[in-house]
Amino acid sequence: MADACFLYVIIFVAFIAPGVFMKLSMPRFDQAPVLVVGDVMLDRYWHGGTSRISPEAPVPVVKVDQIEDRPGGAANVALNIAALGAPASLVGVTGDDEAADSLSNSLKAAGVRARFQRIADQPTIVKLRVMSRHQQLLRI
Repeated sequence: MADACFLYVIIFVAFIAPGVFMKLSMPRFDQAPVLVVGDVMLDRYWHGGTSRISPEAPVPVVKVDQIEDRPGGAANVALNIAALGAPASLVGVTGDDEAADSLSNSLKAAGVRARFQRIADQPTIVKLRVMSRHQQLLRI
């Protein structure tokens, strides 16, 4: 297979005349490489329980007991394409930090070929969500 990636638009049927449809041939999805280019980010979730309200402000106090990282933005799109069985490649910009390492590791484990332009003085976009009882309390 060539190293180049191609983007396929999938059309299942074509309208020919009133009441007449023709099935179009298309490549197998698992043989159609897809290149994703876009904003790469890390979706980070802090999960925990709440049992009281803060004395400083009327907000719940969350005791974080689990941290979960997921690829977000264009990285999530590439992850979903790979999960559907197509060869997925991703190009994007990240910082040169722990969040970029986490993204690279997650994508590699899922079979996504990721190429990041790492910029040392720019942090990777991280969207932090604080969750409790299956509800989002805050996003930073």
